[in-house]
Amino acid sequence: MPAAPPGASILCYPTRVPRTFLIDTDTASDDAVALIMALRAPDVRVVTITTVAGNVPVMQATRNALYTVGLCAANAPVYVGADKPLLRTYQNATWFHGRDGLGDHDYPAPRQSAATGHAADAIIETIEANPGIILVTLGPLTNIAMALAKKPEIAALVSRCVVMGGAPCCEGNVTPAAEYNIWVDPDAARMVMRSGLPIELVGWQLSRGDAVIHEHDVAHILGFNTPLAKFAIECNSHARQAYKLQTGEDGICLPDPVAMSIALDPTIGTEWSEHYLDVETQSELTRGMTVVDRLNIAADARNQAVWAPALIKKCKAKICWTIDNRRWKEALFSALR
Repeated sequence: MPAAPPGASILCYPTRVPRTFLIDTDTASDDAVALIMALRAPDVRVVTITTVAGNVPVMQATRNALYTVGLCAANAPVYVGADKPLLRTYQNATWFHGRDGLGDHDYPAPRQSAATGHAADAIIETIEANPGIILVTLGPLTNIAMALAKKPEIAALVSRCVVMGGAPCCEGNVTPAAEYNIWVDPDAARMVMRSGLPIELVGWQLSRGDAVIHEHDVAHILGFNTPLAKFAIECNSHARQAYKLQTGEDGICLPDPVAMSIALDPTIGTEWSEHYLDVETQSELTRGMTVVDRLNIAADARNQAVWAPALIKKCKAKICWTIDNRRWKEALFSALR
């Protein structure tokens, strides 16, 4: 290489260090698309994927995760986790995602096998080996709660914990009060929220309205003519029908990919605020409700006599209220091209 002429400046562009991700998932149709986004991101290294019972039983979630990893030609290890909630009877969401969670299209068995060991132990080992790691949760929080029960100090080693879950200050998708991931295992969710993890809550409602993948978006994605683009639309076919039946809205609602887009680029979230929150575990009417103190009532001394805020003050989290829908969709398109 010739020497630079006298007086010339040499510009050195530092190589960007890849961010490290740990993803916990109950892999069904929208989870699979979220995994593709992370596995295809050029500046992200997915070091561990863990599976949990949620949308589908844990072994089906594991099969789906392994299949998705194979589609991306990635080598992230997948660990099997909890097959039921901490205290509750397990209830799946196959009515929404199909019996196999991927729209019942009879995808072949994955070539890769699950890694040896339990997901909770893998979570602990991965976090301890990668201080500053970004934790992304796409399903019920059972595995995370189990890991924290064993080693609560790992919470301090996580730089961000992006949680796809909850329906802060709005209706839920499994009951009027609760979003599915939190409702399935509210006891685990409460443990995680109170753990000291740097929670960034991305609620179900952010994937509705203009965030939905409408017919023109579907046509745009299929126009990429790639296996991943076809799979992303095809595996969500059952979910699209279920979403229309549930809400009357036609399109593909993708809460997990929305959360993943924010994990990849937090500026896609356009309105954030930090509040105390808690998860309801006692009432069957509001089980799994993410109770967000949006008006900061717990910090107002005038309320001490009429309300005991000590409970809710155990956890503070960042809540995402709005997103840039154009940029979220561009992140999705980029992963599927």
